[in-house]
Amino acid sequence: MKVAYLSNQYPLTTHTFIRREIAGLESAGVHVLRLSIRPTREPLPEPADRRELEITHALLGRGLTGLLVDAIAVLLARPRAFFSALRQTWRWGAGSHRGLLRHFGYFAEACALWRILRREGVSHVHAHFGTNATTVAMIAAVFGGLTFSFTVHGPLEFDSPQGISLGEKVERASFVAAITDFARSQTCRWSHPEHWKKIHVVRCGVDEQFLEQPVAAPPEAKRMVCVGRLGRSKGHAILIEACARLVAEGRRFEVRLVGDGELRGLFEAMVRERELEETVSFLGWKSGSEVRDELLDSRGLVLPSFGEGLPVVIMEAFALARPAIATQIAGIPELVVTGETGWLVTSGSVDALVAALREALELPVSRLLELGRAGRERVRVAHDARREAEKLAKLFASLRSGVEG
Repeated sequence: MKVAYLSNQYPLTTHTFIRREIAGLESAGVHVLRLSIRPTREPLPEPADRRELEITHALLGRGLTGLLVDAIAVLLARPRAFFSALRQTWRWGAGSHRGLLRHFGYFAEACALWRILRREGVSHVHAHFGTNATTVAMIAAVFGGLTFSFTVHGPLEFDSPQGISLGEKVERASFVAAITDFARSQTCRWSHPEHWKKIHVVRCGVDEQFLEQPVAAPPEAKRMVCVGRLGRSKGHAILIEACARLVAEGRRFEVRLVGDGELRGLFEAMVRERELEETVSFLGWKSGSEVRDELLDSRGLVLPSFGEGLPVVIMEAFALARPAIATQIAGIPELVVTGETGWLVTSGSVDALVAALREALELPVSRLLELGRAGRERVRVAHDARREAEKLAKLFASLRSGVEG
């Protein structure tokens, strides 16, 4: 079976879960055509991502001229469907927070998508994230000869569900995958009950690079690691303030920040202002093997957030038997359990984060390992990337057989 995968940008350092999912699907006998709306411009430290980049086609890779050619070709091939899709695009755009102009851009991208799929003999496209990539897939499906499905992550889909026509996307999709029970519940909230049977929980996961790593005890060193984009959805500012309070108590420890992003300069300034240069270090993006080594060299992961789905790095930490300090939002409590696999803290609370960090830095290594082993077992059961990909493969196969998954 052959399907297409569509994302706004692929590959990205933060989208390792898509690469793992594709690998799992191909192991299950599904051939995946990689498609990205925009070309990837950022550096890719992971060799596997660089290989993916070489076989990924970007819809905007040929510029505006290419989009115009695609639109004319669809108009000539399917004139009635072309204008039907244009009317639908107008309707979706008029009710959207992104506006009509942006949706006409999606329409042009849908023309490019439809032509590629026709040329490649692919009749089904799966989009990751229920935002613009799914909008493009939904428009392309109106041209005919094409079905679509999508994966809901959160929180973006739930920030403005009506503005992205989430309910109608569920209605028109062949099926919907939700990465957590929480994501499924929110998707149900914004869709009609008659379509809830379409919404399946298919979790993101980790691969053998983490699952087959021998269990090793955490180091005695007072070191924690934080892995994530330095942007608005993460709570790095809260983490830096928590570090300042612990240093004021006379504690000596280290927090290593893996990642990069638009707010790096702001966070570096905060560290300098609080004279935390010996405590907080900025490492930039790392490859998968380097992230693994950073986790193994730490007592655990610390990841305060303001908005999440369920961070894959928590799964990676648990697979390596490292506990996690994470925020009690969205799907995170489905994996992180205070006193069992780590610590859940209130989002935005410096006090709660200080208390959790203090305990993680003081706990004996034996107790840290006990928490980490419990997390490892949870990941083995629920977040094996290949096993979750097999669920998707069955859903794709059901489309071919005409039997609902």
